Amino acid sequence: MAKKLAIVESPTKARTIARYLGKDFEVKASGGHIRDLPADDFGVDVEHGFEPTYKLISRSRRTVGSLKKISEKAEMVYLACDPDREGEAIAWHLKHALGLPDEKAVRATCHEITRAAVREAFEHPRALDEYLINAQQTRRILDRIVGYQLSPLISRKILRGLSAGRVQSVALRLVCEREDEVRAFQSEEYWTIAAKLRHAVEGGEAPDEFEAELQKLDDEDLGIASQEQADEAVRRLEAEAYRIRSVDTRTTRSRSAPPFITSTLQQAASSRLGLTTQRVMRIAQQLYEGIEVSGQSEGLITYMRTDSTRVAQSALESVREMIGGEFGENYLPAKPNTFRSPRAAQAAHEAIRPTDVAQTPAKIEQHLSDEQFKLYELIWRRFVASQMVPATYEVTSVQIEAGLGLFVAKGRRQLFDGHLRVMPSDSAEGDQLLPALKEGETVELAELVPTQHFTQPPPRYTEASLVRELERRGIGRPSTYAPTIGTLLKRNYVRRRRRALHPSELGMVVTQKLVQHFPQEMDYGFTSEMEEKLDKIEGGEADWRRTLAEFYAEFSTALEKARGDMTSVAEDDKEQDSVCEKCGKKMITRFSRSGDRFLGCSGFPECDFTLSLDTDGEEEELTQHLCPECSAQMAQRIGRRGRPYLRCSAYPKCRGIMGLDREGKPVALEPRAASGLACPRCSNKMYIVEQEGETVFRCGRCRNSLNRVSMEDAFIATEFGVADDIGPCDECGGPMALKRSRKGYFLGCESYPKCDGTRNLGNDELPPPAATLEDCEQCERPMVLRWGRYGRFLSCSGFPRCKNSWRLSESVSPCPRPDCDGRVIRKVAKDGKEYYGCSRWPGCDHTTTEAPKRRRKAKPKDEKEGEA
Repeated sequence: MAKKLAIVESPTKARTIARYLGKDFEVKASGGHIRDLPADDFGVDVEHGFEPTYKLISRSRRTVGSLKKISEKAEMVYLACDPDREGEAIAWHLKHALGLPDEKAVRATCHEITRAAVREAFEHPRALDEYLINAQQTRRILDRIVGYQLSPLISRKILRGLSAGRVQSVALRLVCEREDEVRAFQSEEYWTIAAKLRHAVEGGEAPDEFEAELQKLDDEDLGIASQEQADEAVRRLEAEAYRIRSVDTRTTRSRSAPPFITSTLQQAASSRLGLTTQRVMRIAQQLYEGIEVSGQSEGLITYMRTDSTRVAQSALESVREMIGGEFGENYLPAKPNTFRSPRAAQAAHEAIRPTDVAQTPAKIEQHLSDEQFKLYELIWRRFVASQMVPATYEVTSVQIEAGLGLFVAKGRRQLFDGHLRVMPSDSAEGDQLLPALKEGETVELAELVPTQHFTQPPPRYTEASLVRELERRGIGRPSTYAPTIGTLLKRNYVRRRRRALHPSELGMVVTQKLVQHFPQEMDYGFTSEMEEKLDKIEGGEADWRRTLAEFYAEFSTALEKARGDMTSVAEDDKEQDSVCEKCGKKMITRFSRSGDRFLGCSGFPECDFTLSLDTDGEEEELTQHLCPECSAQMAQRIGRRGRPYLRCSAYPKCRGIMGLDREGKPVALEPRAASGLACPRCSNKMYIVEQEGETVFRCGRCRNSLNRVSMEDAFIATEFGVADDIGPCDECGGPMALKRSRKGYFLGCESYPKCDGTRNLGNDELPPPAATLEDCEQCERPMVLRWGRYGRFLSCSGFPRCKNSWRLSESVSPCPRPDCDGRVIRKVAKDGKEYYGCSRWPGCDHTTTEAPKRRRKAKPKDEKEGEA
């Protein structure tokens, strides 16, 4: 048995660290957070200093029980969670959940998972940082106060199941206000005129050509607003002689960008690699925790949640040595480059960099997935380039006279690539090289090209630009950017179309209500100030209880006022004069779960008549294609993922739709039906589709597919493997076991009847469902094997539209066929008749109409009776 125990968050990180610590340590994973505020209760005692009540998360009970047994035997417990506020809070919760005394529990923080860094951290542990814990606890309580008390209010007034958050709602306001600017923008026409010029070259060679743009006409700044004005200017300028008025040449330097911090990594990965912020952080976490390289797991980058550009001295020495040896001394600055960190940076960690700069992307490409390699290469190149000399350019600006017109030609020539040797820039691709021009000489006009333009509205936010704006305003912190955007997308407040974030009508209404009734909480400055107060709590400069009290005093007043003043969506619909076509009652505005606005009968649920509304402001573009269902013209639209598709122009009377291939030709969309299964990869809805002649389940978001299996394989996949460490008893702290009563399965203390501690089974403790080859006799959809309160049962994947289901007996008879280890189970044919068949179908086709005899378990003989 190891003398010391180290606890980290993930199994991957545990495997990597265990290799560095040796046999004296046993390294275990907690799986992240183990305690949180209760899901079914407020959990914060406002009247007594905002004291929180924490409970074990149901999925972590087994883990806590196992860790508690091991920690009792260990001499010392090292809490090695991530080195930030959240990691400190996880370590604190572990200490309390495991009942560890202060002298036995210490904190080890690894900013990079390498052998040297891990050993250094474990040789010099520290006590838990109370200020870090209080800062994280304050953030969690603030989010609970806002979410738990504000979410029910907007759910009652707008749509059930909505949520509001201290940071998420302010981020949504940014997206909605940008959408208001786009919708209110009035485009204006303007024209530019470019001159294609030729410069004669000595020796009879072909003349050099370059381009200049008209800047002034009649000694006034250019302002051409129509084609008539542009044609008139071209007519005048075509007859003029073109002479070089001045040539200005200077040398400029382009410094390298600083190494990545969290926000800049998310922005660069989004623009260069097309990755979402959540995907970026997930891949970065994998690179930080450890990747199998040559049979050994090692961390490839430093901690990825940081807002500091600081770099350790040892890393600077390594990268400077590599630059000098690999690229030459002319690429190495005289002293290391330094960079200023963003405003209000905590500077608790280094910048994001490779743990070993000698691990070039080319060396480890074979050990990484495609996305891991691209992100690691981006981080490696940015870090190396940050310590290289600037790139130098020769920039030339030429003024050319043409009568009363003044043209300007600009060119740039690279003299030395510097840091661009490692991190090329996309901005240099459009630079033109100017010929050797001299003042006073003439050039020949080849062509004047007028071009029409229209002023463009401000661009909608992308995930990258929204992160940049949140950082600029001081809203949120590195660890909150990705989950904030993820929540907006998950709640259908925002949709991603061609990488741009479009607010839904639901998001617009929620923002309008919150800004109207909670102006302070939705104010950008107020949210930024709250982040600064959390930083002060972390630094020990502010009291966390007083901060919460000040916030709650103003928030509770606004909340109480809003409960009486905030109107519902139906109450706002005073001018709506539509009547229901079924019952004649008034139609009112409602919102769907997907964020769309529609009209519904005020007599719901007695009358369920609805009328769809096009509320996204998108104009339909009619095409020559005809609807396959009603022969009306099809209109081209953009889907929620930014993909074009065709929809019948007679919608909603006709709901015919078609897809478009890469060449823009219409294609029939594969039929799919919603299932009751959740994707095991991303938890999104799965659909029933036909794939190569077989019915499979496919995720609508990540395209993950699940195949159907035989009943026997489904039985194996859903086995309830109860370990001895299922979780501690709340009464005596002893082990729990799976038990069954007439009310169903539950967890009971193994010490019963000495201890009668019990606990209900949580949904996340049950095995996931498995799709079977059996078909529903009512709707012919696949049947799914699930766990319920009374054990396993089969249910239709079309639930809730089809509620067909039947229970399966746990005590079944073996299949009578020789060489078949299946079991005889109850089945139902398509005509509804019951029969019994082998669970290994179609591998075994044994069937019978007679019910198999139930096997009785043999009673164990009494050992004392045998001795007598």
